[in-house]
Amino acid sequence: MAGSARRERIEGEIQRVLSQLAARGIKDPRVGSVTITAVQLAPDLSVARVFFLPFAGRQDADEVRAGLASAAGFLRGEVGRRLSLRHAPRLEFVVDRHLEQASELSALIDRAVGEDRSRAAGAEGAADAPGAAGTTGGGHEPPAT
Repeated sequence: MAGSARRERIEGEIQRVLSQLAARGIKDPRVGSVTITAVQLAPDLSVARVFFLPFAGRQDADEVRAGLASAAGFLRGEVGRRLSLRHAPRLEFVVDRHLEQASELSALIDRAVGEDRSRAAGAEGAADAPGAAGTTGGGHEPPAT
């Protein structure tokens, strides 16, 4: 689909331009060093959701978002000029939580694997114990007739 390919190309270009502007063009001290991780354009190209991460967690994400929001008009104008867009999309800034979520998910998986290993080691130890295998007490055997 040509519209989808165009939208993806514009998303990439917006990300590139905003990354350059964030590094050199924004004078707001709340912004500081920020990484633009992704841009998602609405199908009608009217709104761009800009995902960002404060660099190395030095700044509060809400302060950075407030700084970016205050510079949104300037950024929108620059995006429109640099990409020669007739109508530049409205910019919405969103803190990118994907890395945090991936880290939490990885820790959860590691914990589950560790628990499985300890259960398996415990089950092997119980099976190796004398009298554990093949005992008849406590099982469900039919009564003798």
